[in-house]
Amino acid sequence: MNLRRLQYFVKIVDIGSLTQAADILHVAQPALSQQLATLEGEVRQQLLVRTKRGVTPTEAGRVLYRHAQLILRQCEQARVDMIAASQGLSGAVSVGLAPGTAAAGLALPLLRTVRARHPGIVLYLNETYGNTLSELIMNGRMDLAVLYGGKNAVHGLSFMPLLSEQLFVVGPDRMLAPPEQVPLSMLGEMDLYLARPYNVVRKMVDEAFAGIGMAPRVVAEIESAGTLTAVIAEALGATILPESMARQVVASCNAWLCRIVEPVIEAPLALCQSDHLPLSEPAQAVRDILMELVAGLPGNLLTADDIARLAAS
Repeated sequence: MNLRRLQYFVKIVDIGSLTQAADILHVAQPALSQQLATLEGEVRQQLLVRTKRGVTPTEAGRVLYRHAQLILRQCEQARVDMIAASQGLSGAVSVGLAPGTAAAGLALPLLRTVRARHPGIVLYLNETYGNTLSELIMNGRMDLAVLYGGKNAVHGLSFMPLLSEQLFVVGPDRMLAPPEQVPLSMLGEMDLYLARPYNVVRKMVDEAFAGIGMAPRVVAEIESAGTLTAVIAEALGATILPESMARQVVASCNAWLCRIVEPVIEAPLALCQSDHLPLSEPAQAVRDILMELVAGLPGNLLTADDIARLAAS
């Protein structure tokens, strides 16, 4: 059946008059009558009865009217869905993932999921250190970042706790390994390769040592994960890292790791975004996917209220 004829037929039944339907449809009445006659020929049924008051549907006309309404509604929904699909979320979204953290492990799952759900979104992933990422967000040059920190308020930024990772000491097999759980005081005489003092994890290490009246013996400061792994592989010394990166180093060379206790040092991983610049719709969609991925990780700190609050923002 021709959809236009079905539209004409439904309109005629709704109004109950060929003349008025022709006026509303902006179709000449003889042409509308011809369309109706063609439709009746197609279905081989009389569909309307003409009376002095107008037209009324026959029993066959009532059946066709019900089906025609459903058919036309489904066609309209298909049109709307196709338009929505063609106008899906698109644009660039920049996400910072602090290297050497559990955040780095989100990169591939994030790329896969965004590609599957929103192929029009182009992701830019930046893996650099947290202070740089937070500055980029503060300046409006990056949408989101997952980084260590968030304990202290920073003007222009908002933080949502995602995960908490404990710190481990990592050393080469050629260096005598401490117990599986090592008091921080036992590391005071160990040659350590750490990040620069402005690094969040380095600050935590320095504060923990200061809390027990000691200072770490830092023989070199290294920001590169690759160089740090090479240092361990060459047995030049040890380092202190969050668990995710510590396990990566151990998996790539002959090394051991031990959890630091007395005190336990925990590095909070947080979602960072501007507290005054609104996220674009594509950026909100990427943020929601990030939340889903983090919620599936062990040790995540997200609550149902956190996810609901982000979804409403």
